[in-house]
Amino acid sequence: MADQGRDMLSREIDEELRRERLLKLWDQYGTYLLIAAAVIVVGVGGWKWYESRQLAAAESTSLQYIIALRDYAIGKPEEATKNLENLVPKAPRGYADLSRLRMAAYERSSGNIPEAIGLYTEVANDSSSDPILADYARLQIGAVKIDAGDFTDAKNRLTPLSVDGNAWRHSARELLGVAAYKAGRPAEARNHFQRLLSDPTTPPGITERVKVLLVVMAQEEQASVLPALDLLRSFEKSDKKDGK
Repeated sequence: MADQGRDMLSREIDEELRRERLLKLWDQYGTYLLIAAAVIVVGVGGWKWYESRQLAAAESTSLQYIIALRDYAIGKPEEATKNLENLVPKAPRGYADLSRLRMAAYERSSGNIPEAIGLYTEVANDSSSDPILADYARLQIGAVKIDAGDFTDAKNRLTPLSVDGNAWRHSARELLGVAAYKAGRPAEARNHFQRLLSDPTTPPGITERVKVLLVVMAQEEQASVLPALDLLRSFEKSDKKDGK
C-alpha cells in the first residue's frame, strides 16, 4: 500500500510540474500563438475570398466569350468583334488569346488577310500567351502564307511546328505537304504525307485527307503521262506507215 501511495503522489507531482511548464510556456509564447492562429484564419479566409473572386471573373468572362461566338454565328460580326475587343485587355490570359484568335479567324474568312495576320502575330509573339495557343497562331499564319502562294515563308514558319512533341505537329506536316504540292514539288509533298501515314498517332481526319491527296496526286501524274504516251504511239504508227 505504501508503494502504491508513493506512485500516486509521484504522478500527481509530475502532472503539477507539467502544468507549471505549460503555464510558463503560455506566459512566454501565448500571444505569439494567438497571432499565428489569427494569421492562419485570415490567410485561409483571404484565399477563399480570392478564389471566389477569380471564379466569378472567369464565369463572367466565359459568358461574354460565348455571347460573342453566338453573335458571329447569327450574323452579327460587328457586335461580336466589339465584345471580344473589350474582353482582351481585362480577360484572363487564356480567354484573351482565344478572343484574338477568334477575331483573326473572322478577319481571315472575310478576306482581310493583313488584319488576320496581325492578330495571329500578336498571340504568337506575346510572351504571356499560352505556348499551345501561340503555336496555333503560328500554324494559322503558315496556312495563310500557303493560300498566298508563299512557299518559302510558309515552310519556314511550319517546319519548327512539325517536330516530334509539338502539339500541332500533325497539322504542320499536313500543311507542309500541301504547300509543297501547291508549289509543284510532288516528291517533297509525298514525303510529308507518307510520314503522317506511318505515324500511328496521326488523327484519323488528317489521315483520310492525306490519303485523298495522294490519290489526287497519282491521278494527276497519270494524266500528265497519258498525253505523252498517246504522242509516242502516234509516232510509232507514223513510223510503221513510212516503213510500208
